[in-house]
Amino acid sequence: MPKDNLTPVVRTTLTADICRKMVGQLIRGAWAEGDKIPPERELCLKLGVGRASLREALKALEIMGMIETRLGDGTYVCRRSEFFSRPLLWAIAGSSEADARELIEARTLIEVELAGLAAEHAKADDLKQIGEQIELMANAKKNGEAFVRADVEFHLMIGRAAANGILLNALHLIRNLLHEWILRAVATKGVPEKAVAQHRRILQAIKGKDRAGARKEMRRHLEDMSEFVPKKKSARAAKTGTARAESQGGRARVQRPRSNSRSRFMEN
Repeated sequence: MPKDNLTPVVRTTLTADICRKMVGQLIRGAWAEGDKIPPERELCLKLGVGRASLREALKALEIMGMIETRLGDGTYVCRRSEFFSRPLLWAIAGSSEADARELIEARTLIEVELAGLAAEHAKADDLKQIGEQIELMANAKKNGEAFVRADVEFHLMIGRAAANGILLNALHLIRNLLHEWILRAVATKGVPEKAVAQHRRILQAIKGKDRAGARKEMRRHLEDMSEFVPKKKSARAAKTGTARAESQGGRARVQRPRSNSRSRFMEN
């Protein structure tokens, strides 16, 4: 007999219903990335809801990374690559080293293949834009944020040149999550210079339509940069370290009065 999958109907709130409708609009592209969405008053009239419920729904969409509110200007649609990235970022930021390693592995799988595809499909304009990002990196070695922006764009340009929209969207999400780690890497002495040199070799392979070479150079680059993924102590190790520190602190507090007592006894 087939399994009965019926479950109780979930009662949703008005805010959840508004949120669902607006997510549908965003996913379908009715409001494209960069578009300014209608003002609250107009949305309230169209949806037949009050301003308080609408504002709660807008806050939820902003937390999901789908819209952003600009003070004094209005509310705008975020890039599709940022949709749902913020909750993932918060989750991974507090995750274990093992989870971080899995993210690095996913990034490597995606970017290595994109490099190979770019070697097949890149056009002259693509190559020019990729090269421009390398020069921006070379000129921003002492400016971490500027260097990371150019680094991110370099990889995204390769993704675009690969002509695979699905892999490009996956790359967008993963690189958003890795931003802080990349920033940490380039703050290390010698890393910016090494990254620029590796990027030049990747571009050279793509220019030469060397799919295997492009994949090889990208893999080598990502493996080198993966060494800068932050290592986190396990909860058990952290707890042990805290207990040890407290124990040592306790012993120090016990010993100190005994030492003072001995001093007073000798003075007497």
